[in-house]
Amino acid sequence: MGFRYHCAVTLVFTLIYPIWVAASDLDELDVSGFIGTETRIFFEDAQFFGQGGHGEVSLVLSPEFRYAANKGTHKFSFGPFARIDSRDQERSHFDIREAYWLASYEDFEILLGFNRVFWGVAESRHLINIINQVDLVEDIDQEDFLGQPMINLRTYQNFGQVDLFVLPGFRERTFPGEKGRFRFSLPIDNNPKYTSSYGQKHIDVALRYSHYFGNWDVGAYYFYGTGREPRFILDHQGDKLRPVYDIIHQGGVDMQYTRDAWLYKFEGIVQSGRGQTFAAMVAGAEFTFYQVFDSADIGILLEYLYDGRSSFQPPTIFENDIFVGFRLALNDAHDTSVLAATMYDPSSGEIFINIEAERRLGQNFAMEIQARFFTGSDASDANFAFAHDDYIRFNLAYYF
Repeated sequence: MGFRYHCAVTLVFTLIYPIWVAASDLDELDVSGFIGTETRIFFEDAQFFGQGGHGEVSLVLSPEFRYAANKGTHKFSFGPFARIDSRDQERSHFDIREAYWLASYEDFEILLGFNRVFWGVAESRHLINIINQVDLVEDIDQEDFLGQPMINLRTYQNFGQVDLFVLPGFRERTFPGEKGRFRFSLPIDNNPKYTSSYGQKHIDVALRYSHYFGNWDVGAYYFYGTGREPRFILDHQGDKLRPVYDIIHQGGVDMQYTRDAWLYKFEGIVQSGRGQTFAAMVAGAEFTFYQVFDSADIGILLEYLYDGRSSFQPPTIFENDIFVGFRLALNDAHDTSVLAATMYDPSSGEIFINIEAERRLGQNFAMEIQARFFTGSDASDANFAFAHDDYIRFNLAYYF
């Protein structure tokens, strides 16, 4: 914890001088973001001792400060994030999502600071994302990420885009506390173990290439460093799970082919470094019916997920799954949209159902409703810890 915030303070102050120099010709200053409330209501009693009751409320603040100088050649972004939760003290947390200086020189860019990087094309699982750590207390869908300290060198060439990442300062995965929902049967020990002698100070590196060829969008990368997914061992007392972070090598590719209303998608990785090499993939397609009932778009999604890791690797719930989804965008003045999807494991019979709807309320407010259900799991399944965690969530946010 102390090392993370030391990195944050050091990098922010390191950025001040070049930004002050660049700000002599300030072109643009923008302040935006949102403040909102979230209410989660769980339908069943908690499964494990110490967990809270049926309801919880939290307050979220996520401002963004951006400005450009020297006609846009120098940019600065600062995006802190804070949540205060009524029940789980681990879910009450603060993070620096973004705090970087970006300088652009013709076909070359350099970024220094905290940033989030998103890769991939699949809907059901963002398999190839490796730069940022998952913020698991935010949501179990692994679509929220912590800010990562980095140096990112990027060049744009006729043959494609090339990115080099140097990543000092590892971010530990966040986990719900003993009172929180979506936790394991044993609480998480906040004293993780690292297989590298450098521990949290190991410097990771990644190299990525991306380009488009006609209707194809492709990307490929190589990563060496501390794996973002931990495996778990019992602590010395045997009453907590201790995360273990290993040094890994990982290569990944993502491809998307567009043909009329069809999108064909693929993500795949090969990983080694934990005593075993394994492969994982997501492949599927999406078809969209445009202008249904004059204005609405309806999308149908189908994906297959495979993960070949062993039981000695970090746990996963995506070993052999089929994902089916339905997406509706009304394209109205309120940006109303609905996503309904289910994930089915034919080996175990586990089913995960997700339904979410979003709608703007006036110029500044937005509402989101989400419901999730876990069925069909037994004590031997990875999802069994969530068997009592069916819930509905209400979000109301003010955007400024």
